[in-house]
Amino acid sequence: MADGFENKLRAAYQAWSDSKGGSIETWLVLMDEGAKFGSLAAGAPQAEFTAPTSGKAGVRAYLDGLTSGWQMIWAHMDEFIVSGDRIVVLGEVCWRNKTTGRDLTTPKADVWRHNGGVATEYFEFYDTARLQAAASA
Repeated sequence: MADGFENKLRAAYQAWSDSKGGSIETWLVLMDEGAKFGSLAAGAPQAEFTAPTSGKAGVRAYLDGLTSGWQMIWAHMDEFIVSGDRIVVLGEVCWRNKTTGRDLTTPKADVWRHNGGVATEYFEFYDTARLQAAASA
């Protein structure tokens, strides 16, 4: 049975997909003020917004960077694996680079840790080579 945080997370992914990346506030309400936030690209060239960060301001900066440079085409994050205070979400996403017009379609895994109904850690895994190829002119 889903716990409260898992239900909030499922709703956030659905809102993110339905809004095509327009529901940034949905993610921020899930985050603890000191939450750690990371991405496999870790600030690599053409994905500088993915640098490790923390807190709601850092998460907002990441999401603003993502949505200013990329347009969501679709996201299907629909497998949730729950183990204690960790939730792994698996799926596939497609984003279009706004500069090059190239699409990035990649499998994606998001790993969450939560405590007291809020996220304390997040890390995402996806094909960074495809991201850089789609962002290259």
